[in-house]
Amino acid sequence: MALQTTSATPVFSGFTADDFDVFEVPGLEARMTLLIERIRPKLHELGDRLTPFLTELCGEPMFPHVAKHARRTINPPNDTWVAFAPGKRGYKMFPHFQIGLFGSHLFVQFAIIYESDNKSVFAEHALGQLDEIMTHIPAHYVWSGNHMVPGGDTQGELGREGLTQLLQRLRTVKASEALCGIIIDRNDPLLRDGDAFIRTVQETFRSVLPLYKMSF
Repeated sequence: MALQTTSATPVFSGFTADDFDVFEVPGLEARMTLLIERIRPKLHELGDRLTPFLTELCGEPMFPHVAKHARRTINPPNDTWVAFAPGKRGYKMFPHFQIGLFGSHLFVQFAIIYESDNKSVFAEHALGQLDEIMTHIPAHYVWSGNHMVPGGDTQGELGREGLTQLLQRLRTVKASEALCGIIIDRNDPLLRDGDAFIRTVQETFRSVLPLYKMSF
């Protein structure tokens, strides 16, 4: 579905250095205050803008979930995000899509994290379709086994052997996870161009859609 901008659809403003600088502010209360003021409105806007696209792409209703960090009492968050999942009340138990920020970069990715019962299903399907994954997922896309750690390894760096190991661990280790998508450096001018950024997000979600489909 092509991005359409009309008078009723304001141009997304993108992300600035101030947004990423929030994660350098010490203290839970101070950081959360700035996160709520600066970043959260943009995540809600992305949720509103991209939910119809993902609903059409996935062929099922999708719902946006902006991170609240409600359980934190001492340590301030090192990242924040909006997730899109087929569950109206939550996303962690489902394979889902994410857009989020660490202090160093923004990420756009497919994610299946440790709370999901679909991990072994995805691992089995993915191991059986490694050739398709290696062909369809671009080599510069980044894989990670831990959503709390920034970055990861590109598919080109992992190769077939590394990706096999990641998926085998996902199948057998309860705390394991699998995430795949792109990383955009905080200084990349793409982040200042809201419409170009949304088009990039849509392209990324199209690319990782086969991974989402393998999760069921």
